[in-house]
Amino acid sequence: MPRSFRRQRRFALFAQLVAVGLAIGAVVSVIAEGPGGRPAADRLAADEIPSVAPLVAAPLPSSVEPSLSPSASPSAPPVLRLPGAVPSAGTGRFGYDDRSGPVLGRAGELRRYRVAVESGSAEDAAGFGAAVETALAGPGSWVDSGQLRLQQVPGSAPRDFTVYLATARTAGRMCVEGGVDIRIDGRPYTSCRAPGQVIINLDRWRLSVPHYVSAGVPLSVYRTYVVNHEVGHQLGHRHEGCPGSGRPAPVMMQQTLFLNGCRVNPWPYLDGRRYAGPPL
Repeated sequence: MPRSFRRQRRFALFAQLVAVGLAIGAVVSVIAEGPGGRPAADRLAADEIPSVAPLVAAPLPSSVEPSLSPSASPSAPPVLRLPGAVPSAGTGRFGYDDRSGPVLGRAGELRRYRVAVESGSAEDAAGFGAAVETALAGPGSWVDSGQLRLQQVPGSAPRDFTVYLATARTAGRMCVEGGVDIRIDGRPYTSCRAPGQVIINLDRWRLSVPHYVSAGVPLSVYRTYVVNHEVGHQLGHRHEGCPGSGRPAPVMMQQTLFLNGCRVNPWPYLDGRRYAGPPL
């Protein structure tokens, strides 16, 4: 066999092996990435998804939860509650976030709110205002109805309601004055809504609640829930029950006290539709 012919056959065989290798590599690449190029290892099978996991987690700005700063490791565990003692009483006076926020929502009646933080609570009004805005902006918040818009205004501006962050003692007093008793075992425990006032209890804002913490639900999710729940009362919505074991809890369910077999859910709208449970 001529030497030139043998060289041609060896080159052809080498080219075929290279082609086969490339094809195998392409197949492996497709299997590893899955649809949309997302690594398959990042996707959980249905039976691997924890039943108590939040449906939607709305992370807060780093100014609200310092441990969620951009420099934190992506694999760091979520913040479930903040460390340290929580002031049980403040001065009873409030400072206001003087920012004007964007209009949240695309259509409907515009309702303006201001944000206030009690002096002596060791909380920042701007940070609290940012967290409230995150909760009310959605997607999934009350403005998803298409019939409501919300906007934060400075403390001295005309408004429809005020969102307060108050120590337990002050929250208890304000809620009682509004006709709501928030005490559990003698201590102001929950948050409430009084006429024109959405009152968030500092204990809950910093510590969440035991059944959220034991389920590993991030503090940011509880904060989103409690803002949407109490603002929901301000918008005229009443308490609702769990629609069935394993189903998402309606945002107007008293998730601070119990879940009754439902799963954590901080949003009034799911998949663009109002999600509700049986009225109580």
